[in-house]
Amino acid sequence: MRIGKFELAEPQPELRSPHVIASLTPWVDAGSVGSLTIERLERYMDAQDAGKLAVPGTYFDFTRYRPVMYYEDGQRKMKIPNADIRWAKGSGDHDFIFFHMLEPHSFAEEYLDAIVEVLQYLNVKRFCRIGAMYDAVPHTRPLLVMGTLNGEPLNSVEGVEGNRRRPYQGPSSIMNIVGDRLIASGIESMMLMGRLPHYVELEADFAGRSKMLQVLSSLYGFPAEYAASRRDTQQYERVTSEMQRNPQIKSLVERLESDYDARRGGRRRQQEQREEEASEETLTPLPPSIEQFLGELGNSSNEN
Repeated sequence: MRIGKFELAEPQPELRSPHVIASLTPWVDAGSVGSLTIERLERYMDAQDAGKLAVPGTYFDFTRYRPVMYYEDGQRKMKIPNADIRWAKGSGDHDFIFFHMLEPHSFAEEYLDAIVEVLQYLNVKRFCRIGAMYDAVPHTRPLLVMGTLNGEPLNSVEGVEGNRRRPYQGPSSIMNIVGDRLIASGIESMMLMGRLPHYVELEADFAGRSKMLQVLSSLYGFPAEYAASRRDTQQYERVTSEMQRNPQIKSLVERLESDYDARRGGRRRQQEQREEEASEETLTPLPPSIEQFLGELGNSSNEN
């Protein structure tokens, strides 16, 4: 079945209030955190093919996204890069659509229109894009995930930090327009972005994947085993071992740890202050006679 520029499999499943979990390659997918997370969810949830672009070469340059040769049952086959869509049944109130998006090389505006059109056709309720970026954070502390919902800081999900030290300004992806277009059409747009240590550039960062899966599990109630992995600790343990033999890296990590702890401490104090202010707002006002008595008591104490 053709919907705009996408070819959808038939028959289409009846999805309940579907939420999209999407990754964007290669932009903002440091350590392949977004794509690795979706692949693991697809495997655990037995995701099925839902559709893909009918003519991917319209938007992608196959000298930059290379086709992959492989053998299946003795037959040589080729996988052509595409914007693949898969679906899976959820155990809660929502079913899920997994969207492997690629950044376009040409006809970007048409590509954006096609994505918005197919998501509207699938009656999507929320579009959640996940990924990761490199940042000045130490690998010896819990990884951070920044989040927004409809462009506003996301503070209500366990494991998510709503604010960065300063808003990002600089080169971006045309694909960010997808979220804006969906918000305008009444679909929620969420972004979850992991922060990985900039001095550890791993092709596949399993610690980042585990952290992202933990956040998604707190958001959607996925089983704990989705995020369980021994490879995440093994990778960073090797980094720590190498760090002990390199004084410069060790000094860098110590400075990053100090900065990380200071920022986290500041956020905790701000949160405590907000809670204190909120509790003060709920106190019942004292009668005027009591207020006057306490004021006079304070004045006499100062004089003494």
